[in-house]
Amino acid sequence: MEFHEKLQELRKQKGLTQEELAEVLFVSRSAVSKWESNRGYPNIESLKAIAKFFGVTVDTLLSGEELLTISEADSRKKENHFRDLVFGLLDLSVMMLAFLPFFGQNAQDMIQGVSLLSLTDIGLYLRIGYYIAVAVMVAVGVLSLALQNCERPFWLRNKYKLSLFLNTAGALLFVISRQPYAASFLLLFLIIKALMLIKWK
Repeated sequence: MEFHEKLQELRKQKGLTQEELAEVLFVSRSAVSKWESNRGYPNIESLKAIAKFFGVTVDTLLSGEELLTISEADSRKKENHFRDLVFGLLDLSVMMLAFLPFFGQNAQDMIQGVSLLSLTDIGLYLRIGYYIAVAVMVAVGVLSLALQNCERPFWLRNKYKLSLFLNTAGALLFVISRQPYAASFLLLFLIIKALMLIKWK
C-alpha cells in the first residue's frame, strides 16, 4: 500500500474529512487532497505531524523509495529558498547605488565620487534611465523575497531569468555611460548569481 492510500485509510478510520485533517495539520485542504490523490508528498515536517497525529511511525507511512523522494524534494526546496533569498537580497542591495558614491561626476577639473541621488552632471534622460534601472531591480528583489513560497509555473520559470536580465541590462547601461564603479558593482552581483545557478543546476 502506497502513502496516499495509507493516509486516506488512516483519515477515514478517525472519521475525519480532508478539511478537518488539514486543520489539525495546519495545512490547506487542497494539500491533503493532493497527497491523497498521489499528486505529491508532504514535506518532512508535515510528515512527522501526520505520523504523530495517527500514532504511527514515519516508516509505517512510507516505503524507502517514497522517503527518499520526499527527502530529495525537501532538499531541493531548501536550496531554492536559499537561492531566492540570495537573489532577492542582491537585487535589494542595488538600492545602495542611490546613497553610496559609485558614480563619477566632474567637479572643478576633477572626478568626484557621488551617489545616484547627488548625480547631476549627466543628461536628464540618462539620469531617469539610472533611476528606472535601480528601481526595477529593487522591485524584483522585493518580489523574490515576498514570493518565495509561490509555486505558479510562470514565476518559477522566469524569476531567475528576470533578475539576471535586469542585472545584465543595468551593468551594460553603466558601462556604456562610462560609470565603471556602478557597472562593477552590478557585474559582481551578476557573477554571484551565475555561480549559484551553476552550482545548483
